[in-house]
Formats: sequence, structure tokens, C-alpha cells
Amino acid sequence: MNSGPPSDDRRISRRDFLGTGAVALTAGLGGAAFAAPADLPTRKLKLGVVGNGGRGAWIAKLFQAHGGYEMWAVADYFPAVAEQCGAELGVDPSRRFATLSGYKKLLESGVDAVALETPCYFLPEQAAAAVAAGKHVYMAKPVAVDVPGALRVLAAGQDARERKQAFLIDYQMPTDPVNLDVVRRIHAGGLGKLVHLRSSGIAGGLKDPPKTDTIESRLRELIWVSDVALGCDSLGNFDIHAIDAALWLTGERPVAASGRSALARPDPHGDARDVCSLVYEYESGVIHNHYGQNLKNNAAGELSVAAYGTEANALVNYWGKSFLKGGAQHFGGGEVTGLYQAGAQRNIARFHRAITAEDWRNETLERSVDGVLTCLLGMEAAERGTRLTMRELLRENRRREVDLRGLKT
Repeated sequence: MNSGPPSDDRRISRRDFLGTGAVALTAGLGGAAFAAPADLPTRKLKLGVVGNGGRGAWIAKLFQAHGGYEMWAVADYFPAVAEQCGAELGVDPSRRFATLSGYKKLLESGVDAVALETPCYFLPEQAAAAVAAGKHVYMAKPVAVDVPGALRVLAAGQDARERKQAFLIDYQMPTDPVNLDVVRRIHAGGLGKLVHLRSSGIAGGLKDPPKTDTIESRLRELIWVSDVALGCDSLGNFDIHAIDAALWLTGERPVAASGRSALARPDPHGDARDVCSLVYEYESGVIHNHYGQNLKNNAAGELSVAAYGTEANALVNYWGKSFLKGGAQHFGGGEVTGLYQAGAQRNIARFHRAITAEDWRNETLERSVDGVLTCLLGMEAAERGTRLTMRELLRENRRREVDLRGLKT
């Protein structure tokens, strides 16, 4: 779906997703990249950021540049990481917390809202605790690594609605103006009858060093993506952007999946699969083929979904061109550029608007949970080599456990 050498935007997006250049990316995004909006918000929200390495520190600076947030507290498992991020943000040393329970102290520190950027195994517990503490929640994807976790996030988000608290999950593809125009035309019948989806997620390899006595060494630099119970596999951590876009187009989650997956990287230590080929079935009759790979083989990166109807076809992209070709809603489209940063900035602004305008619809909740369940359905079907229904997956309610022994609590 994407050909030719990757653009600068594509290199930035892929590097940061895979954790191979997060530090360099963070250091390089200064000055104009973090310029505040022209119209500064009039209300400052006290924000706490949980998870301060890589993307956590990077997105914290975007919150700070927005102008509507006071960087009030930080928390990370590693004390040095929390101290460095806190110092860069100007957070008082008394509100820089560490260890597994640091987020609890952050919730008690006087914050109005929290941004959760930790390995996704921890997100359901942290999100539920934040909502219970009366805080607005901004969180990374995927929101969970298993069915019980996904359902816990769903319950927390629904509780947030009732309690009049904002709850936003940070997907970037649905914020892009070109993608929005393409999907609007699809929903207006621009494809005719939608019959087939083809999505892909191609990335540049996982970090997967030998394991140590505890999982502490797996909590850095996206190494946790190599462990399914910590990071929800490549399918759930990277490809999920394309899966989310597919659910956006269809307005439904699949009822069944089948396929195959393989662990193909040399000298693996985690159990995340490197290659998958899946077929999803939908109640409407749509057939959805998904292909994913995460290997250091110089393949051009892809993160997109192609949609085929009886009258036209379309492409929705993370980077590259999005369009709708043919039919009454024909749209030449345009290039999706800078989405990794621009999408986060749009979501940060949307989060602030929701809180200050008292908009508690929390519209990203249900599809974000459905996206994780769709990835889990594909993962389980591929690992078992069988057709698996969503009803069976939910009935099994399988929990993935992580050994936390030896960690600082």
C-alpha cells in the first residue's frame, strides 16, 4: 500500500513505535515542535503523567506546550526516570514518584487529570483507580492485554461518564483531516456496499534481550512489547492502529477470526509473534484480511486499511495518501503527514475541551475496547490454528498473568 523510500514522517513514526529511537526523537522535538497554540486556554488543569520514559516523557512535553495544563506530578517505576522527566517539566521534587505504587501517590497529589503511558498490562488497574479517585483519564493504547482487562477499562470508562469525568484513548488516525473526509464519504455510502477490508501493520523489529531474574529489565524501551502478557503482542501494540481504523469504517466488531502466526525473529526470549495473517468475519458479511509483520528485514513500513465496495475503493493511512476512488463520493484525497505528533496534539486539545466544556460523552471508549478484543481474537485464533468466535473469546475470559515478584512496590 506504500511504496518507495519512507518519508521523514514515516521514519519518525516507525522508530518511536518500536522504541529504537525514542530518546533521540524526544530530544529532537524542541522549539517550534512544542509551540503552544495561538489561543491559550483560560483554565489550567493539574496533570499527572504516569510512565515517564520514551513516549511518556515526549507526550508530557506536548501537554505542557498546549498551555492548558500545569505539569503537577510524574510517576514511573524507575526513580531516575521520574526524576529526569519531572525536572524537565518543572515538577516539584516532592511530586515525583516511583515504584509500582507510585501512581497511587500521584493520584493523591492534587491532580485533576492523569495521562497513563505505562506498559499496557498495568493500564486497567491504573485507569480504574484514577476514575475511582475522581480524575479525568487520558490513556495510551492498547488499553489492556486480555479480556478481563479490556472489560475493566470499559467499566471504568462507563463509570467516568456517570461521574462526569473525561476518559480519552489516544488513537491518531481518526484525528487526521484527510482520513476524516475519506471515512465520512464511506459512511455516506461512497463505496456502495462495503464487502472487503485489507489492513496491514509492518514494522521494523522488536527489542528482545535475554531475560533476567525479574521482569524489571523488560519494562524499558518497549522491550515489554516482546512479552504478550505485558505488551499485547505486535498485533495489539502496533497493528491495532489499522485494526481500529477498520472498526471505524465498519461500525462493528468482528464475530469470528481465523489465521496463523509465527515467532520468526532470531534468538527470541519473549513470546510475541513476529508475523500474522488473519481473516476476520463480520455480522454484516464483510471479510477482513489482516497481515502483520515486525522484523528487521528492511521492509517498507505500513499501517493502513484498504476498503473495497461494490462501487469504489478507499485507503485510510497512518502515513502516505488516503483517498476514495470511484463512485459518487470520489475523493482524490491527500497525504497524511506528521500524524504521530499532530494526532497526539489534537487529542490533548480534545481532552482539555471535554473537561472544560463538561462533555462527558467519552466517544473513544467503546471502539478502543472493541479494538483490543479484535486483536485478542486474532491472536488467540492464530495461536490455536482454528476459527474462534468473539462469543467464545468473551466466555473464556482468559486472564494473562505477569510475575511481579522482586519488583519494587
